[in-house]
Amino acid sequence: MTVARRVLVVGGGGREHALTWKLARDGAEVIVAPGNAGTAGIADNVAVSATDVPALVALARDRRVDLTVVGPEAPLVAGIVDAFAAAGLRIFGPTARAAQLEGSKLFCKQILHRGDVPTAMFREFRSVAAARDFLSAREDVPVVVKADGLAAGKGVFVCDDREAALAAVETLGSDPQFAAAARGILVEERLDGVEVSVMAITDGRTIVTLPPLQDHKAAYDGDQGPNTGGMGAYCPTPFVDDGLLADIEARILVPTVHAMRRAKVPFQGVLYAGLMLTAQGPKVLEFNARFGDPECEALLVRMESSLLDLLDAAVDRRLEEAEPPAWRDGASVTVVMASEGYPGPVQKGRPIRGLEAAAAIPGVEVFHAATKLAADGSVLTDGGRTLAVTAVGDSLARAKLLAYSGVKEIRWPGAWCRKDISDKAAALARAGDPGAAE
Repeated sequence: MTVARRVLVVGGGGREHALTWKLARDGAEVIVAPGNAGTAGIADNVAVSATDVPALVALARDRRVDLTVVGPEAPLVAGIVDAFAAAGLRIFGPTARAAQLEGSKLFCKQILHRGDVPTAMFREFRSVAAARDFLSAREDVPVVVKADGLAAGKGVFVCDDREAALAAVETLGSDPQFAAAARGILVEERLDGVEVSVMAITDGRTIVTLPPLQDHKAAYDGDQGPNTGGMGAYCPTPFVDDGLLADIEARILVPTVHAMRRAKVPFQGVLYAGLMLTAQGPKVLEFNARFGDPECEALLVRMESSLLDLLDAAVDRRLEEAEPPAWRDGASVTVVMASEGYPGPVQKGRPIRGLEAAAAIPGVEVFHAATKLAADGSVLTDGGRTLAVTAVGDSLARAKLLAYSGVKEIRWPGAWCRKDISDKAAALARAGDPGAAE
Protein backbone atom coordinates (compact mmCIF):
# COMPACT_ATOMS: atom_id res chain seq x y z
CA MET A 1 0.00 0.00 0.00
CA THR A 2 1.42 3.35 -1.08
CA VAL A 3 1.35 6.18 1.43
CA ALA A 4 2.10 9.58 -0.06
CA ARG A 5 4.05 11.95 2.13
CA ARG A 6 5.34 14.51 -0.38
CA VAL A 7 2.53 15.86 -2.52
CA LEU A 8 2.61 18.20 -5.50
CA VAL A 9 -0.55 20.29 -6.00
CA VAL A 10 -0.88 21.70 -9.52
CA GLY A 11 -2.60 25.07 -9.82
CA GLY A 12 -2.77 28.45 -8.19
CA GLY A 13 -6.38 29.21 -7.28
CA GLY A 14 -8.73 28.92 -4.32
CA ARG A 15 -9.32 25.23 -4.93
CA GLU A 16 -5.58 24.57 -4.86
CA HIS A 17 -5.14 26.59 -1.66
CA ALA A 18 -7.91 24.51 -0.05
CA LEU A 19 -6.33 21.26 -1.27
CA THR A 20 -2.93 22.38 0.04
CA TRP A 21 -4.44 23.39 3.39
CA LYS A 22 -6.18 20.03 3.82
CA LEU A 23 -3.28 17.86 2.62
CA ALA A 24 -0.89 19.69 4.94
CA ARG A 25 -3.29 19.04 7.81
CA ASP A 26 -3.27 15.37 6.81
CA GLY A 27 0.49 15.30 7.36
CA ALA A 28 1.81 15.79 3.83
CA GLU A 29 4.74 17.95 2.84
CA VAL A 30 3.15 19.98 0.04
CA ILE A 31 4.70 21.62 -3.01
CA VAL A 32 2.47 23.87 -5.12
CA ALA A 33 3.00 24.89 -8.74
CA PRO A 34 2.61 27.77 -9.18
CA GLY A 35 0.57 28.50 -6.02
CA ASN A 36 -0.38 31.94 -4.72
CA ALA A 37 0.18 34.21 -1.74
CA GLY A 38 -1.98 31.97 0.44
CA THR A 39 -0.24 28.70 -0.35
CA ALA A 40 3.14 30.38 0.21
CA GLY A 41 2.45 30.43 3.94
CA ILE A 42 1.83 26.68 4.29
CA ALA A 43 3.69 25.05 1.38
CA ASP A 44 6.60 25.43 -1.00
CA ASN A 45 5.53 27.45 -4.03
CA VAL A 46 7.43 26.70 -7.24
CA ALA A 47 7.10 29.04 -10.21
CA VAL A 48 5.99 26.46 -12.76
CA SER A 49 2.82 27.01 -14.77
CA ALA A 50 -0.02 24.54 -14.28
CA THR A 51 -0.04 23.93 -18.04
CA ASP A 52 3.73 23.37 -18.45
CA VAL A 53 3.49 19.58 -18.32
CA PRO A 54 7.16 18.74 -19.10
CA ALA A 55 8.35 21.12 -16.37
CA LEU A 56 5.86 19.63 -13.90
CA VAL A 57 7.10 16.11 -14.68
CA ALA A 58 10.66 17.27 -14.11
CA LEU A 59 9.66 18.97 -10.86
CA ALA A 60 7.95 15.83 -9.54
CA ARG A 61 11.01 13.75 -10.40
CA ASP A 62 13.53 16.18 -8.98
CA ARG A 63 11.64 16.65 -5.71
CA ARG A 64 10.80 12.93 -5.37
CA VAL A 65 7.08 13.61 -5.16
CA ASP A 66 4.97 10.66 -4.00
CA LEU A 67 1.65 11.92 -5.38
CA THR A 68 0.54 14.75 -7.65
CA VAL A 69 -2.96 16.25 -7.35
CA VAL A 70 -4.20 18.31 -10.27
CA GLY A 71 -6.57 21.18 -9.51
CA PRO A 72 -7.61 22.90 -12.77
CA GLU A 73 -9.15 21.33 -15.86
CA ALA A 74 -6.76 22.65 -18.53
CA PRO A 75 -3.75 20.46 -17.67
CA LEU A 76 -6.03 17.42 -17.34
CA VAL A 77 -7.45 17.95 -20.83
CA ALA A 78 -3.91 18.60 -22.09
CA GLY A 79 -2.76 15.17 -20.88
CA ILE A 80 -0.81 15.75 -17.68
CA VAL A 81 -1.97 12.42 -16.23
CA ASP A 82 -0.78 10.54 -19.33
CA ALA A 83 2.62 12.27 -19.16
CA PHE A 84 3.08 11.50 -15.46
CA ALA A 85 2.02 7.88 -15.93
CA ALA A 86 4.50 7.50 -18.80
CA ALA A 87 7.22 8.80 -16.47
CA GLY A 88 6.24 6.31 -13.75
CA LEU A 89 4.88 9.00 -11.44
CA ARG A 90 1.72 8.68 -9.33
CA ILE A 91 -0.95 11.26 -10.11
CA PHE A 92 -4.60 11.74 -9.17
CA GLY A 93 -6.90 12.65 -12.05
CA PRO A 94 -8.31 11.39 -15.36
CA THR A 95 -6.37 10.82 -18.56
CA ALA A 96 -6.72 13.29 -21.43
CA ARG A 97 -9.31 11.10 -23.13
CA ALA A 98 -11.33 10.68 -19.94
CA ALA A 99 -11.07 14.41 -19.17
CA GLN A 100 -13.02 15.04 -22.38
CA LEU A 101 -16.04 14.44 -20.15
CA GLU A 102 -15.42 18.08 -19.22
CA GLY A 103 -13.32 19.18 -22.17
CA SER A 104 -16.00 18.44 -24.77
CA LYS A 105 -19.69 18.86 -24.05
CA LEU A 106 -20.49 16.75 -27.12
CA PHE A 107 -18.36 13.87 -25.79
CA CYS A 108 -20.15 14.23 -22.45
CA LYS A 109 -23.54 14.00 -24.15
CA GLN A 110 -22.43 10.87 -26.01
CA ILE A 111 -21.36 9.19 -22.76
CA LEU A 112 -24.62 10.18 -21.06
CA HIS A 113 -26.58 8.70 -23.95
CA ARG A 114 -24.51 5.52 -23.78
CA GLY A 115 -25.19 5.20 -20.04
CA ASP A 116 -28.88 6.16 -20.33
CA VAL A 117 -28.21 9.02 -17.91
CA PRO A 118 -30.93 11.69 -17.81
CA THR A 119 -29.91 15.02 -19.40
CA ALA A 120 -31.30 17.83 -21.54
CA MET A 121 -32.06 17.35 -25.25
CA PHE A 122 -29.64 19.21 -27.51
CA ARG A 123 -28.42 19.97 -31.02
CA GLU A 124 -24.79 20.48 -32.02
CA PHE A 125 -23.49 22.91 -34.65
CA ARG A 126 -20.06 23.42 -36.15
CA SER A 127 -20.56 27.01 -37.24
CA VAL A 128 -22.17 30.19 -35.97
CA ALA A 129 -24.23 30.39 -39.16
CA ALA A 130 -25.73 26.91 -38.68
CA ALA A 131 -26.63 27.64 -35.03
CA ARG A 132 -28.11 31.00 -36.05
CA ASP A 133 -30.24 29.40 -38.78
CA PHE A 134 -31.53 26.74 -36.38
CA LEU A 135 -32.53 29.27 -33.74
CA SER A 136 -34.17 31.57 -36.29
CA ALA A 137 -36.31 28.78 -37.72
CA ARG A 138 -37.49 27.14 -34.49
CA GLU A 139 -40.10 28.15 -31.95
CA ASP A 140 -39.08 31.05 -29.70
CA VAL A 141 -38.51 29.18 -26.42
CA PRO A 142 -35.89 29.41 -23.64
CA VAL A 143 -32.66 27.55 -24.44
CA VAL A 144 -29.10 27.20 -23.18
CA VAL A 145 -26.24 27.97 -25.57
CA LYS A 146 -22.88 26.34 -24.79
CA ALA A 147 -19.40 26.34 -26.24
CA ASP A 148 -18.31 22.73 -26.77
CA GLY A 149 -14.86 23.18 -25.24
CA LEU A 150 -13.31 24.69 -22.12
CA ALA A 151 -14.12 28.34 -21.49
CA ALA A 152 -13.12 28.88 -17.84
CA GLY A 153 -16.72 28.48 -16.67
CA LYS A 154 -17.94 31.32 -18.89
CA GLY A 155 -19.03 29.50 -22.06
CA VAL A 156 -22.62 28.82 -20.98
CA PHE A 157 -25.47 31.26 -21.74
CA VAL A 158 -28.92 30.72 -20.22
CA CYS A 159 -31.30 32.44 -22.64
CA ASP A 160 -34.92 33.43 -22.05
CA ASP A 161 -35.78 33.92 -25.72
CA ARG A 162 -34.54 33.74 -29.31
CA GLU A 163 -32.99 37.21 -29.23
CA ALA A 164 -30.81 36.32 -26.25
CA ALA A 165 -29.84 32.96 -27.81
CA LEU A 166 -28.81 34.61 -31.09
CA ALA A 167 -26.76 37.15 -29.15
CA ALA A 168 -25.05 34.31 -27.26
CA VAL A 169 -24.18 32.54 -30.50
CA GLU A 170 -22.73 35.76 -31.92
CA THR A 171 -20.67 36.23 -28.75
CA LEU A 172 -19.24 32.73 -29.03
CA GLY A 173 -18.32 33.42 -32.64
CA SER A 174 -16.76 36.84 -32.16
CA ASP A 175 -15.23 37.02 -28.66
CA PRO A 176 -11.56 35.91 -28.76
CA GLN A 177 -11.83 34.22 -25.33
CA PHE A 178 -14.16 31.63 -26.89
CA ALA A 179 -12.18 31.07 -30.12
CA ALA A 180 -11.10 27.51 -29.29
CA ALA A 181 -14.05 26.48 -27.12
CA ALA A 182 -16.66 27.55 -29.68
CA ARG A 183 -15.45 25.35 -32.53
CA GLY A 184 -18.60 23.47 -31.62
CA ILE A 185 -21.79 25.09 -30.32
CA LEU A 186 -24.53 23.24 -28.45
CA VAL A 187 -28.09 24.47 -28.17
CA GLU A 188 -29.93 22.67 -25.35
CA GLU A 189 -33.42 22.73 -23.98
CA ARG A 190 -33.48 24.83 -20.84
CA LEU A 191 -34.25 22.75 -17.78
CA ASP A 192 -36.26 24.25 -14.94
CA GLY A 193 -35.66 23.43 -11.30
CA VAL A 194 -33.01 23.76 -8.62
CA GLU A 195 -29.35 23.47 -9.58
CA VAL A 196 -27.04 21.46 -7.28
CA SER A 197 -23.59 19.91 -7.40
CA VAL A 198 -22.56 16.39 -6.41
CA MET A 199 -18.92 15.28 -6.53
CA ALA A 200 -17.53 11.78 -6.18
CA ILE A 201 -14.03 10.32 -6.03
CA THR A 202 -13.62 7.24 -8.19
CA ASP A 203 -10.85 4.82 -9.09
CA GLY A 204 -12.72 3.71 -12.21
CA ARG A 205 -14.64 0.96 -10.42
CA THR A 206 -15.63 2.14 -6.94
CA ILE A 207 -17.06 5.58 -6.20
CA VAL A 208 -17.10 7.57 -2.96
CA THR A 209 -19.88 10.13 -3.12
CA LEU A 210 -19.24 13.39 -1.28
CA PRO A 211 -21.79 15.67 0.44
CA PRO A 212 -24.00 17.65 -1.96
CA LEU A 213 -23.41 21.36 -2.47
CA GLN A 214 -25.01 24.31 -4.18
CA ASP A 215 -22.89 26.89 -5.93
CA HIS A 216 -23.78 30.34 -7.25
CA LYS A 217 -22.64 30.88 -10.84
CA ALA A 218 -24.35 34.17 -11.70
CA ALA A 219 -22.38 37.30 -10.90
CA TYR A 220 -24.95 39.22 -8.87
CA ASP A 221 -27.50 38.73 -6.10
CA GLY A 222 -30.68 36.92 -7.05
CA ASP A 223 -28.82 34.97 -9.76
CA GLN A 224 -28.67 38.04 -11.98
CA GLY A 225 -25.92 38.94 -14.44
CA PRO A 226 -23.49 36.84 -16.48
CA ASN A 227 -22.23 33.42 -15.52
CA THR A 228 -18.89 33.36 -13.71
CA GLY A 229 -16.53 30.69 -12.48
CA GLY A 230 -18.54 30.72 -9.24
CA MET A 231 -19.32 33.43 -6.69
CA GLY A 232 -19.87 31.18 -3.68
CA ALA A 233 -21.06 27.81 -2.43
CA TYR A 234 -22.41 26.09 0.65
CA CYS A 235 -22.39 22.52 1.95
CA PRO A 236 -24.47 20.49 2.42
CA THR A 237 -27.52 21.62 0.50
CA PRO A 238 -30.95 20.69 1.93
CA PHE A 239 -32.28 20.32 -1.61
CA VAL A 240 -30.58 16.87 -1.70
CA ASP A 241 -31.52 14.53 1.14
CA ASP A 242 -30.04 11.08 1.69
CA GLY A 243 -32.66 9.39 -0.48
CA LEU A 244 -32.13 11.72 -3.40
CA LEU A 245 -28.35 11.46 -3.06
CA ALA A 246 -28.63 7.66 -3.28
CA ASP A 247 -30.81 8.08 -6.40
CA ILE A 248 -28.24 10.42 -7.99
CA GLU A 249 -25.51 7.90 -7.26
CA ALA A 250 -27.50 5.01 -8.73
CA ARG A 251 -28.97 6.77 -11.78
CA ILE A 252 -26.18 9.21 -12.69
CA LEU A 253 -22.77 8.64 -11.11
CA VAL A 254 -22.51 4.84 -11.32
CA PRO A 255 -23.92 4.60 -14.89
CA THR A 256 -21.50 7.31 -16.05
CA VAL A 257 -18.48 5.49 -14.62
CA HIS A 258 -19.70 2.25 -16.22
CA ALA A 259 -20.33 3.98 -19.56
CA MET A 260 -16.79 5.34 -19.56
CA ARG A 261 -15.40 1.86 -18.93
CA ARG A 262 -17.53 0.40 -21.73
CA ALA A 263 -16.25 3.14 -24.04
CA LYS A 264 -12.71 2.01 -23.09
CA VAL A 265 -12.07 5.40 -21.48
CA PRO A 266 -11.97 4.52 -17.77
CA PHE A 267 -12.33 7.51 -15.46
CA GLN A 268 -10.23 8.00 -12.33
CA GLY A 269 -10.35 11.17 -10.29
CA VAL A 270 -13.11 13.54 -9.25
CA LEU A 271 -16.39 13.10 -11.10
CA TYR A 272 -18.31 16.34 -10.63
CA ALA A 273 -21.96 16.33 -11.66
CA GLY A 274 -23.70 19.65 -12.17
CA LEU A 275 -27.38 18.73 -11.84
CA MET A 276 -30.79 20.26 -12.27
CA LEU A 277 -33.47 18.89 -9.96
CA THR A 278 -36.44 18.91 -12.33
CA ALA A 279 -40.02 17.75 -11.89
CA GLN A 280 -38.95 14.56 -13.71
CA GLY A 281 -36.01 13.98 -11.36
CA PRO A 282 -32.33 14.98 -11.42
CA LYS A 283 -30.78 15.61 -14.83
CA VAL A 284 -27.15 16.28 -15.77
CA LEU A 285 -26.32 19.81 -16.89
CA GLU A 286 -22.60 19.10 -17.21
CA PHE A 287 -19.76 17.00 -15.86
CA ASN A 288 -16.46 18.35 -14.62
CA ALA A 289 -13.37 16.20 -14.27
CA ARG A 290 -11.96 17.79 -11.09
CA PHE A 291 -12.96 19.41 -7.82
CA GLY A 292 -15.19 22.42 -8.29
CA ASP A 293 -14.06 25.89 -7.32
CA PRO A 294 -15.36 27.33 -4.95
CA GLU A 295 -17.14 24.07 -4.05
CA CYS A 296 -13.82 22.49 -3.03
CA GLU A 297 -13.29 25.14 -0.36
CA ALA A 298 -16.75 24.62 1.14
CA LEU A 299 -16.31 20.85 1.05
CA LEU A 300 -12.85 20.43 2.53
CA VAL A 301 -13.36 22.59 5.62
CA ARG A 302 -15.99 20.05 6.71
CA MET A 303 -13.81 16.97 6.05
CA GLU A 304 -12.52 15.48 9.31
CA SER A 305 -10.91 12.33 7.92
CA SER A 306 -7.82 12.19 5.68
CA LEU A 307 -8.17 13.41 2.11
CA LEU A 308 -4.63 12.18 1.49
CA ASP A 309 -5.58 8.58 2.35
CA LEU A 310 -8.62 8.78 0.07
CA LEU A 311 -6.61 10.08 -2.90
CA ASP A 312 -3.90 7.46 -2.31
CA ALA A 313 -6.54 4.73 -2.39
CA ALA A 314 -8.06 6.09 -5.60
CA VAL A 315 -4.72 6.22 -7.40
CA ASP A 316 -3.91 2.65 -6.30
CA ARG A 317 -7.40 1.43 -7.34
CA ARG A 318 -8.28 0.24 -3.84
CA LEU A 319 -11.12 2.60 -2.97
CA GLU A 320 -13.29 -0.37 -1.99
CA GLU A 321 -10.90 -0.89 0.95
CA ALA A 322 -10.91 2.74 2.08
CA GLU A 323 -12.79 3.93 5.13
CA PRO A 324 -15.73 6.21 4.28
CA PRO A 325 -14.79 9.87 4.82
CA ALA A 326 -15.97 11.54 8.02
CA TRP A 327 -17.60 14.98 7.97
CA ARG A 328 -18.04 17.68 10.55
CA ASP A 329 -21.65 18.28 11.62
CA GLY A 330 -23.23 21.57 10.67
CA ALA A 331 -22.54 23.43 7.44
CA SER A 332 -20.05 25.57 5.56
CA VAL A 333 -20.38 28.68 3.42
CA THR A 334 -17.84 30.08 0.93
CA VAL A 335 -18.15 33.67 -0.29
CA VAL A 336 -16.00 34.69 -3.25
CA MET A 337 -14.59 38.21 -3.11
CA ALA A 338 -13.96 39.48 -6.63
CA SER A 339 -12.16 42.44 -8.14
CA GLU A 340 -13.97 45.27 -9.91
CA GLY A 341 -14.75 44.35 -13.53
CA TYR A 342 -15.04 40.58 -13.02
CA PRO A 343 -16.10 38.49 -14.96
CA GLY A 344 -14.49 40.86 -17.47
CA PRO A 345 -11.00 42.38 -17.34
CA VAL A 346 -9.76 43.53 -13.92
CA GLN A 347 -6.93 45.66 -12.62
CA LYS A 348 -4.31 43.61 -10.79
CA GLY A 349 -1.78 44.52 -8.15
CA ARG A 350 -4.06 46.20 -5.62
CA PRO A 351 -3.02 45.73 -1.95
CA ILE A 352 -5.34 43.60 0.20
CA ARG A 353 -5.88 44.53 3.84
CA GLY A 354 -7.57 42.73 6.70
CA LEU A 355 -6.57 39.15 5.88
CA GLU A 356 -5.21 38.47 9.36
CA ALA A 357 -8.29 39.94 11.05
CA ALA A 358 -10.60 37.76 8.95
CA ALA A 359 -8.58 34.60 9.56
CA ALA A 360 -8.62 35.31 13.31
CA ILE A 361 -12.39 34.81 13.45
CA PRO A 362 -13.05 31.30 14.86
CA GLY A 363 -14.37 29.02 12.13
CA VAL A 364 -13.14 31.19 9.24
CA GLU A 365 -10.53 30.22 6.65
CA VAL A 366 -9.48 32.64 3.91
CA PHE A 367 -8.46 30.77 0.76
CA HIS A 368 -6.56 32.80 -1.82
CA ALA A 369 -7.87 32.43 -5.37
CA ALA A 370 -5.92 35.09 -7.32
CA THR A 371 -3.24 36.73 -5.19
CA LYS A 372 0.50 37.29 -5.28
CA LEU A 373 3.15 38.44 -2.84
CA ALA A 374 4.81 41.82 -3.28
CA ALA A 375 8.52 42.29 -2.65
CA ASP A 376 7.75 43.68 0.79
CA GLY A 377 5.64 40.63 1.70
CA SER A 378 2.26 42.33 1.30
CA VAL A 379 -0.54 40.53 -0.56
CA LEU A 380 -1.78 41.92 -3.89
CA THR A 381 -4.74 41.06 -6.10
CA ASP A 382 -3.83 39.03 -9.19
CA GLY A 383 -7.10 38.28 -10.96
CA GLY A 384 -10.89 38.38 -10.92
CA ARG A 385 -11.99 35.87 -8.28
CA THR A 386 -9.52 36.99 -5.65
CA LEU A 387 -10.43 35.34 -2.32
CA ALA A 388 -12.76 32.59 -1.13
CA VAL A 389 -13.76 33.44 2.45
CA THR A 390 -15.01 30.19 3.99
CA ALA A 391 -16.59 29.42 7.33
CA VAL A 392 -17.95 26.40 9.19
CA GLY A 393 -20.68 26.58 11.80
CA ASP A 394 -23.11 24.42 13.71
CA SER A 395 -25.84 25.61 11.34
CA LEU A 396 -26.01 27.11 7.87
CA ALA A 397 -27.13 30.44 9.31
CA ARG A 398 -24.12 30.49 11.65
CA ALA A 399 -21.71 29.56 8.86
CA LYS A 400 -23.11 32.35 6.68
CA LEU A 401 -22.78 34.88 9.49
CA LEU A 402 -19.17 33.92 10.10
CA ALA A 403 -18.26 33.96 6.39
CA TYR A 404 -19.65 37.45 5.88
CA SER A 405 -18.01 38.59 9.11
CA GLY A 406 -14.73 37.55 7.51
CA VAL A 407 -15.62 39.38 4.30
CA LYS A 408 -16.26 42.61 6.23
CA GLU A 409 -12.71 42.58 7.57
CA ILE A 410 -11.08 42.47 4.12
CA ARG A 411 -10.60 45.50 1.90
CA TRP A 412 -9.04 46.53 -1.41
CA PRO A 413 -10.18 49.12 -3.98
CA GLY A 414 -13.01 47.69 -6.07
CA ALA A 415 -13.61 44.56 -3.97
CA TRP A 416 -17.14 43.14 -4.15
CA CYS A 417 -19.13 39.96 -3.53
CA ARG A 418 -22.61 38.53 -3.67
CA LYS A 419 -24.54 39.08 -0.46
CA ASP A 420 -26.94 36.14 -0.78
CA ILE A 421 -24.78 33.01 -0.71
CA SER A 422 -26.83 30.14 0.81
CA ASP A 423 -30.08 32.17 0.94
CA LYS A 424 -31.88 29.62 -1.24
CA ALA A 425 -31.46 27.06 1.54
CA ALA A 426 -32.80 29.53 4.09
CA ALA A 427 -35.81 30.16 1.86
CA LEU A 428 -36.44 26.41 1.64
CA ALA A 429 -36.29 26.17 5.44
CA ARG A 430 -38.81 28.98 5.78
CA ALA A 431 -41.12 27.34 3.26
CA GLY A 432 -41.04 24.09 5.21
CA ASP A 433 -41.31 25.78 8.61
CA PRO A 434 -42.76 29.31 8.73
CA GLY A 435 -41.07 29.83 12.08
CA ALA A 436 -37.62 28.74 10.93
CA ALA A 437 -34.81 31.20 11.50
CA GLU A 438 -32.88 32.43 8.53
